[in-house]
Amino acid sequence: MDDIEALKAEYLNHQFDEKTFEVDGEKIAAFAAACGETSRRFTHPAHPDFQAPPTFASSLMAGRNLPEGFPLFGGIALDGGKTVEPHRPIRPGTRLIGRSHVHEIYTKTGRSGRMIFIVSRMELSDPEGDPVATADTRLVVREKISK
Repeated sequence: MDDIEALKAEYLNHQFDEKTFEVDGEKIAAFAAACGETSRRFTHPAHPDFQAPPTFASSLMAGRNLPEGFPLFGGIALDGGKTVEPHRPIRPGTRLIGRSHVHEIYTKTGRSGRMIFIVSRMELSDPEGDPVATADTRLVVREKISK
């Protein structure tokens, strides 16, 4: 557990990536269709209230998933799921700035050994700095036990 506390001290809440996104209406509509969305305000760019579905922020990929040098304990990081908290609608033509940091690190131990969970958070804002959405990506690393 000391190694996890050291990771927290070194990496939690320190921005490690920043990326700018230009939101495109056709990409919004394609994302909505791929998710099975049927509401016209998400699928038809000509709709007067056209906007991205609430989960759209999960499709925006930062330049990095983890800070440089972040240890993976000899394991492989697997996708453990995504969570999006929308703060206001994302509309086409919007410029978003995504800033990423490690938000949480915790462990669970099971029959196969220790698993390390890392939550990487991207906070999306408009150019004025107003929050638009928060997108979390959970990575799961099954620690490789040396023999």
